Amino acid sequence: MTVRIGVVGVGSLGFHHARIVRELPAVASSGVHDIDFRRLDEVARSLEISPYRELEPLLDASDAVVIAVPTRAHEEVAIRALEHGCHVLIEKPIAPTLDAADRIVAAAKTADRVVQVGHVERFNGAIRAAEPYLDHPLFVESHRLAPFGPRGTDVAVVLDLMIHDLDLLLSLVRRPTTSVAATGVPVLTPSPDIANARLEFQGGCVANLTSSRVSMERMRKVRFFQPSGYLSLDLAAGRGEFLRLREGIQLEPGGYIQMGSLMDLVDRLELVGDEREPLRVELEAFAAAVRGEAPVKVSGEDGRRALRVALEIVERIETHVSATNTARAKV
Repeated sequence: MTVRIGVVGVGSLGFHHARIVRELPAVASSGVHDIDFRRLDEVARSLEISPYRELEPLLDASDAVVIAVPTRAHEEVAIRALEHGCHVLIEKPIAPTLDAADRIVAAAKTADRVVQVGHVERFNGAIRAAEPYLDHPLFVESHRLAPFGPRGTDVAVVLDLMIHDLDLLLSLVRRPTTSVAATGVPVLTPSPDIANARLEFQGGCVANLTSSRVSMERMRKVRFFQPSGYLSLDLAAGRGEFLRLREGIQLEPGGYIQMGSLMDLVDRLELVGDEREPLRVELEAFAAAVRGEAPVKVSGEDGRRALRVALEIVERIETHVSATNTARAKV
């Protein structure tokens, strides 16, 4: 079965969705739509695919669509597509509010159509290589830093960048949060451009997440500490390492280890992804779900769950900033 997939919104990310769609096996590109006609025509010429200046004709020509428009328009486009009978892959975050996310999920159930959310780090080669070794992490630390750019600035950095790591956490820890603390600072936009959050989960896991879109260098790293060892992953490079206590190491009375260098005590297992483009793997998974060959990897409910925690972090940041400003005003 060949799936006809269109792309709605051909900015920087939508362009790459459209590029990959036309290369996938058992998938046909049905075209692209954007309200910026100059950009639309430019992308259509570049990729040699059909441009649609109106959404409805693209929906008529499609079995499924990728929605890569600004977050504020996700609900409107997704519900129009679902009511038209199209499956949808919605870029993260699924929606700007929980109510909007609920309406999208409900519309998908009514239409009996697939909703997948574009949390692309689930498909990162480093994450896929690490999954067999992840076993009840008790402390997680992530840094997602990027230089400033116009894309994504319609939402706080928590919804633009940190939500990737929130989705990973929730999918790997699989426990609800019991405590959320956060702080953030608006530097170049009205909303926070750098943020830090500390989350506690049922079962004892604690996570410390930092995201910034005003950094000098890019960084996408996450570390997992668990009883069986320590995993350090470079998501940008698609690789990492797993350090675990070497077999045969004897504990002294009281649980102490005889002194030695770190590498004398541990085995280092290199974790190397398959170097496949995560966005391509994501789109392949979406097409497989549409064909009924596999379950949805990142469901609408998953997207809502990550959004709920992200919005809670945004609320904590706003409360912290308000309290700080009040305290400064009294000085």
